[in-house]
Amino acid sequence: MAKAELTQIPVSQMVIGLTVKLPLSWTNHPFFRSKVKLEQQVQIEMIKGLDVSFVYVIDGHDLLPKVDEPVEIEQPEEVVLEEVDYRPLAKKSMRVSQQRFVKSVNDSRTVFGKIVSDPEGAYREAATLVEDLVDHLYESESPHLTLVGSGETDISVTQHGISVAVLAMIIAHTLSLSKKDVRDIALGSLFHDIGKLKVPEAIRNKRGDLSDHETNFLKMHPNFGYDMLSRSGLFPEAMLDIVLHHHEFIDGSGFPNHLTEAKILPTTQIVSLANDYETLLRQYHTPQIALGILFKNHSSKHSDNLISVLVKILGIYPPGTIVRLTDDSIAKVMMTTADVKQPHVWSCNISGAEPSFRFLINEDVHVKEVIKLDELSDGAIKTLQANSPISFYFNNFNH
Repeated sequence: MAKAELTQIPVSQMVIGLTVKLPLSWTNHPFFRSKVKLEQQVQIEMIKGLDVSFVYVIDGHDLLPKVDEPVEIEQPEEVVLEEVDYRPLAKKSMRVSQQRFVKSVNDSRTVFGKIVSDPEGAYREAATLVEDLVDHLYESESPHLTLVGSGETDISVTQHGISVAVLAMIIAHTLSLSKKDVRDIALGSLFHDIGKLKVPEAIRNKRGDLSDHETNFLKMHPNFGYDMLSRSGLFPEAMLDIVLHHHEFIDGSGFPNHLTEAKILPTTQIVSLANDYETLLRQYHTPQIALGILFKNHSSKHSDNLISVLVKILGIYPPGTIVRLTDDSIAKVMMTTADVKQPHVWSCNISGAEPSFRFLINEDVHVKEVIKLDELSDGAIKTLQANSPISFYFNNFNH
């Protein structure tokens, strides 16, 4: 009966406030469901760009313009309005993100291996890697972050570089920076820690506290990286600035030059923030705690605007966060969604049994609270791989 009462209107009559149904199969439009609540003008423009001349009005009929005669539009033979299980598509998109991440890390490792012996070859391959990253970022208007990893217990310089690049690029995208800026950010992020390869492994991988001498040596890595890359004459100045100044903070407390905000390029400030968050993440192992430390204790080091953008991107439950759901299941957040309390998760019961990928946005279940690793059973830790290193990559699944 409800279907028979649907009202058709031309796409030209759509206004904000209406709830409409699209006369399309779910594979032919970018929305979560065929039923769409029009809350932004961009939604209307997206529908106008689809291959449809009309939509069905579900709610908000009082907002429609009054016309003397109904607009007659040819009825389609059949309209498919059923709900769709998007979980297989979400799983596939996360697999693609994981594969892309691993390939990017491997490509970056190859580039690092050539930077001294074949700088021109290294530059060409780095430029190709950057274009891949840019293409993945711009595959959709609203890219999300997904949890990825290399399978290794320690995060390498190259893996860290890719994850920082992804975070910094998505910040730049959110701020509508130019593609040139995004490319500089990507290239600078990839190479920002290359100078650490000139720091002895005994210092780089030391588990305990560093001595003052060791700390000062480690703090030279931006200079080492800058010198290594600048001598080739191939890399753009904005990228080299990122390599040299990615540890500078706007309050002057960074290194190597103690620069203040006015002297730090905006693109470098973005990478500095992404790198700072990633460093805190490696220290505290929990994405939400790392974000909280950044927000509370490092707020003077970065601009309020940039921190706000990062918080918006990560959400209150960033990928990798371990949570308890309202049905008392334990879960690890795998991918952010528009609804921050209903992310896509890998779930199990408290003992680690009944593992499943869940699409909370399709369930009457949401995140109840964040939990710490020491609150988990050994079974849950194993099932969720809760203590694995956390990295990020783009995911363009928007349903």
